[in-house]
Amino acid sequence: MLSILARAPAVLMLAAVALPAPADAKRRPRPAPYKVRIESVMAHEKFLAGPELRGRASASRDEAIAAAYVAAQFSQFGLTPAPGMSGYLQTAKVIRLAVKGAATLSVDGTPVPGFALILGSGEPVTGKMAVFTGDKPADMPAADVVIVPSFKGSPFALFGAARAKKVKLLIVPESAATKGVLATNGNAPQLPVFLEGTTPPPRPTVGSLPADTLSALAGRAGATVALTLTDVAREESITTNAIGYITGTDAKAGTLLFSAHLDHIGALPNGTVMYGANDDASGTVAVIEIAKAMAAGRRPRRSLMFVAYGSEEIGLFGSNYFAKNPPIPLTDIVANLEFEMIGAQDPKLPKGVMMMTGYDRSNFGPSMKAHGALVTADPYPEQNFFQRSDNYALARQGIVAHTVSGWALVPTYHQPTDTIENIDFKFMTNAIQSLIAPVKWLAYGKFTPEWTKDGKPKP
Repeated sequence: MLSILARAPAVLMLAAVALPAPADAKRRPRPAPYKVRIESVMAHEKFLAGPELRGRASASRDEAIAAAYVAAQFSQFGLTPAPGMSGYLQTAKVIRLAVKGAATLSVDGTPVPGFALILGSGEPVTGKMAVFTGDKPADMPAADVVIVPSFKGSPFALFGAARAKKVKLLIVPESAATKGVLATNGNAPQLPVFLEGTTPPPRPTVGSLPADTLSALAGRAGATVALTLTDVAREESITTNAIGYITGTDAKAGTLLFSAHLDHIGALPNGTVMYGANDDASGTVAVIEIAKAMAAGRRPRRSLMFVAYGSEEIGLFGSNYFAKNPPIPLTDIVANLEFEMIGAQDPKLPKGVMMMTGYDRSNFGPSMKAHGALVTADPYPEQNFFQRSDNYALARQGIVAHTVSGWALVPTYHQPTDTIENIDFKFMTNAIQSLIAPVKWLAYGKFTPEWTKDGKPKP
């Protein structure tokens, strides 16, 4: 038998078990809401849009470094490679055509001096010449070759009409606008850029001639025009998507996709660096920060995929490649939210609020807004922004996919002034913060976004 002293610890332990716990001891403190730190936002932004990456040109080494940086963040947060992938990077080959020799123009076999090739298909052109003297591009004749001796509007307003009329060669008057386009491209014509294994869509070749030369040709309608190209080279490069994944607890609940494009224009031929701080380092930072927030919490019901696409600027190539080579079946993707230029506030919108492209096409935006997201309808429907970002490749596949943007028509768009100094970090941080709770609601809940009656785009 134990002595009283020996039994004391046991008695005390039993007493402790028997005594009711204090009321406040039964309550587990709720974790503090996740906070997006402005210091973190600034750090990511300063690297992606800093001088070291020289504007992250599409399908370049700098783009690949940016993708590797995003992948490193995913790995650090505890995200895994997507199903079927051995790492965080998805690559694709991009083909560029380039004229290394001369482009010569002749009319009825006689060379015409002063011709400048601006935009080309990479193929020679031969056909009968028609003359267009109207003011409305829609009235352009449907001919193989169309010359425009004079036009009151922008010469590039004629391009859409030429494409619609299946014109093979459009020749416009030489102007400051045509010279400016050539100068931006290093005085070289823009030829097709496309993903390996695909065929670039047909487009008219566009060139210019001095106005007096075009006027002299105007009286020769029906003449045979020939454009000859020499030494068209095929250049190959690699574009890179960074992909991270969080596996949900319910395999049947589907996957939410959050994305942005990590590339920009890079350095111009004259050495000017287009940093792309807002377009779209800011969107890439949003993807990183939301991935960080979701990885820090409990495991979500739905799986989550985070993607930073490459080569958006030269043709939405990263997102198109992803849509055709998804790590998971596209039918498993419940919805996609794309982030594009969230580093500045549109003065047309309420303070602190972002726009969502195609807002009225589905119940996604209104539902996110109801749960705290600072989003509203796109005030520029005439700009067709819904079709102009990476969300569209997935929307055409039937996935409810939209883009949020702070200021789609920001004055720094595609300008050397799109730098870190012109980022509104407070707005950007608050905008990302407003999305954390709605994203968690989507990730842990059962709400599934749906298209409105006429909102779903055609494939």
